Amino acid sequence: MIEHRTESFDGTDVDLVTIHNGPWKAVVTNLGARLTELHVPGRNGETADVVLQRPTLKEMAHDDNYFGATAGRYANRIRNGRFTLDGAEVRLGINEGQNHLHGGITGFDRFRWQTHVDHQMDSVRFSRISPDGEEGFPGNLDTRVTYTLAPPALLIEIRATADASTIANIVNHAYFNLGGHDSGTVLDHVVRMRSSFYTPVDDELLATGEVRTVEATPFDFRTATPIGARLDQIHNGAAGRQTDRSAGYDHNFVLDGTGMREVFEATDPASGRRLILSTDQPGLQFYTGGYLHGVTAKPPLEAYPAHAGFTLETQTFPDSPNFAHFPSPRLDPGQTYQNSIRLEFATV
Repeated sequence: MIEHRTESFDGTDVDLVTIHNGPWKAVVTNLGARLTELHVPGRNGETADVVLQRPTLKEMAHDDNYFGATAGRYANRIRNGRFTLDGAEVRLGINEGQNHLHGGITGFDRFRWQTHVDHQMDSVRFSRISPDGEEGFPGNLDTRVTYTLAPPALLIEIRATADASTIANIVNHAYFNLGGHDSGTVLDHVVRMRSSFYTPVDDELLATGEVRTVEATPFDFRTATPIGARLDQIHNGAAGRQTDRSAGYDHNFVLDGTGMREVFEATDPASGRRLILSTDQPGLQFYTGGYLHGVTAKPPLEAYPAHAGFTLETQTFPDSPNFAHFPSPRLDPGQTYQNSIRLEFATV
């Protein structure tokens, strides 16, 4: 069952769509093609909302944490906001120091998308055309983001086509806490990841171009490990050695295998909820919310603590346009960009 309503803030109408299927519920909005709620059952049958979100639409519209949003046209960071395409330098919007992050000053997360509801399939599709030159990107980009609630999974399909050569790396930026968004931190969540390599970052959290093994590092999740077990071992950009657990993980993991496959699972020991991620992308930005302390939260909380949730940003690699040995984000006319995400839930 789908309920479609409209709310307003500052004279702006926004669509909110709720998808129900038994005890499962997902709420999405066309403001940033964003996931705002996801209610799933736990070990004892009780449901909890497992995604973080801001308390009002106005705060969502100006949210620099990208809670639940579709981030693009190019998610993650591009050094100096520049890259070369067919011999010509492309200059992008600068919104983090001297660099480009998550689509620039006015990325996909800031727009109201067109809403298309499919009652029969329990799905909602959001669409928009990013015009040529938006945030400096070449070509008109026609993007569609579809959310389908199909228990025990939420499916997210991102597709895009362009009328000129460009780049695309469009991700979902939801934050998850399997104990419930209001249950504290995710440091006790146990994670297993099919990743044998990761891409290091420098003091600005920019990719260095290296690809390193996870062997004998705090980035080795090939064996199930609590998120908080090795935070004091991470050297993460300007945060330095994080003995205060101030930042934690915010890194791209190189995923083993190709095609649509299971790559990640997280388990909350307290509630028994388990999340299994499948994707067709080569990389996963795993961010554990180290900078969320004090960010306003939806009820019953007033604010989130640090490490209140983690992201699973399925992607190409950060700054791929500037590293020829990274997966190419190039999109030419006649091609279709796709990012397929399956979030399956279970209990243990």
